[in-house]
Amino acid sequence: MATKTQIIRDKRQARIEHAVASPHYKWTVLTNTTLGVLMATINSSIMLIALPDIFRGIQVDPLAPGNTSLLLWLVMGYMMVTAVLVVTFGRLGDMYGRVKMYNAGLAVFTVFSVLLSATWLSGTSGVLWLIIMRVLQGVGGAMLMANSAAIITDVFKVDQRGLALGLNQVAAIAGSFLGLIIGGLLAPLDWRLVFLVSVPVGLAGTVWAYLSLHDTGIRQPAKLDWWGNGTFAVGLVAVLVGITYGIQPYGGHTMGWTNPWVLAALIGGTAVLVVFCLVERKVDEPMFHLALFRVRAFTAGNLASLMSGIGRGGLMFILIIWLQGIWLPQHGYSFETTPLWAGIYMLPLTAGFLIAGPLSGWLSDRHGARLLATLGMVVAAASFLWLLVLPVNFTYLPFSLALLVNGLGMGLFAAPNRAGIMNALPPNRRGVGAGMSTTFQNSAMVLSIGIFFSLMIAGLARTLPQTLSSGLTAHGVAAADAAKVAQLPPVSVLFSSLLGYNPVEALLGPKVLSALPAKDQAFLTGRSFFPSLISGPFAEGLAVAFAFAIAACLVAAFASALRGGKYEYTERRGGPE
Repeated sequence: MATKTQIIRDKRQARIEHAVASPHYKWTVLTNTTLGVLMATINSSIMLIALPDIFRGIQVDPLAPGNTSLLLWLVMGYMMVTAVLVVTFGRLGDMYGRVKMYNAGLAVFTVFSVLLSATWLSGTSGVLWLIIMRVLQGVGGAMLMANSAAIITDVFKVDQRGLALGLNQVAAIAGSFLGLIIGGLLAPLDWRLVFLVSVPVGLAGTVWAYLSLHDTGIRQPAKLDWWGNGTFAVGLVAVLVGITYGIQPYGGHTMGWTNPWVLAALIGGTAVLVVFCLVERKVDEPMFHLALFRVRAFTAGNLASLMSGIGRGGLMFILIIWLQGIWLPQHGYSFETTPLWAGIYMLPLTAGFLIAGPLSGWLSDRHGARLLATLGMVVAAASFLWLLVLPVNFTYLPFSLALLVNGLGMGLFAAPNRAGIMNALPPNRRGVGAGMSTTFQNSAMVLSIGIFFSLMIAGLARTLPQTLSSGLTAHGVAAADAAKVAQLPPVSVLFSSLLGYNPVEALLGPKVLSALPAKDQAFLTGRSFFPSLISGPFAEGLAVAFAFAIAACLVAAFASALRGGKYEYTERRGGPE
């Protein structure tokens, strides 16, 4: 005779089976997981526009000597932890249930959003608190990113999977651009709102997910691969930290690529990742299932994703600096208002994603990923070429159209590529496979920032010092003071533009400015001097950066073309187990 506990358990299981069998269940899954991923990716970029208000709120000058690293950690710490942990959480989802890991991610993300908004410290201790809380918030973000695509793949049949994954993927990419606008709107009201805005969404999403989502995927019971997790985390963190410090000045150099600690991190991290690959080939139940790379659709899709991410990731920073440091001041906007308007003027990029993503996902269900994804990368490369030939002081209509085309190209690529990757995975490997794919995507963001900033700084370093020195002395600044400013690393100029500060005012300081006649003060700190001064050197760096982006997109297109025809894993076809 069944016990009361058994009867209750059976009734609960019956309710779950009834809910899962409903034709509406898969759309509930898609809506909730897309909301979770959107929230996670919005928070990856929401701070970029809000940084000036955040630093003013905690009373820290981010351009002061020694504070540059704090600024970079605040921006990139979240990206790093999501890149490092998504595979582990994807593997745990395969072992213990993807919905369980996803639900826990929503809860963790929400808790640390509250703690970020509740910051009571100021000064350096306040920045360190925010960095630590951002890293821990990233743990929740990694849980969401690692399992959402796998949960969707579990409940959608292959003829609708491209559309579903396309909507989810487009939300993920578009979120990084929507974060710019949301941060720009909320930060001037109160910088704490930048973090607090996620709390009601996170609370509602957590309750909704716990009540309505159920694990339907195949679990893969296994022991946790401690050696694999450890070597992967140490190696990838070392490489990403090396990149972060590589774009900062070192000694008399404009960048830190010759810094022994940076070289040790990059070389040592790479060596540890090689050890990780050897470990994964030996253990019985590896974290990073290397056998999946025997599937051509999986390997080609991830290579294409990595290269497209490298081409796209640094673009956001370059466009923001271009708009905030040069174009917007030249068109009548004060430096203080440029962060918000930079986000608004980049809306065509998001519009392109939102138009092309769902459509390309729907088409990939019928025709496969290869043609659409390859075409998307070619279109993106063409849009970078369009941006490359525009003058620094452009007319907005062609600029906005180039952004729209870029968004269309990236949207055309993202949804089919993600669907192609997930369709190639065995049901019991969808969590770890999705985590591996997200690792490539998130690592590409950090790599891209390092590459784009290095290219921009190298371009600026050739001509900016002389341009700055002659421009300042021509308007009354003492030669010694002008030379001192000219010797500042170009990254200081880039960051002052990125943060929406008046660059000349920030670089010269009030003491030097106050010694100048009022007419010269007004001219040097006005909206035309700095943009016209930096336009020439910036154009050189911009050309190199966009040329690199074109090359990255074309490599991604080539990799995508190698994926083969429409592919779906089936038991009959077999695959890595």
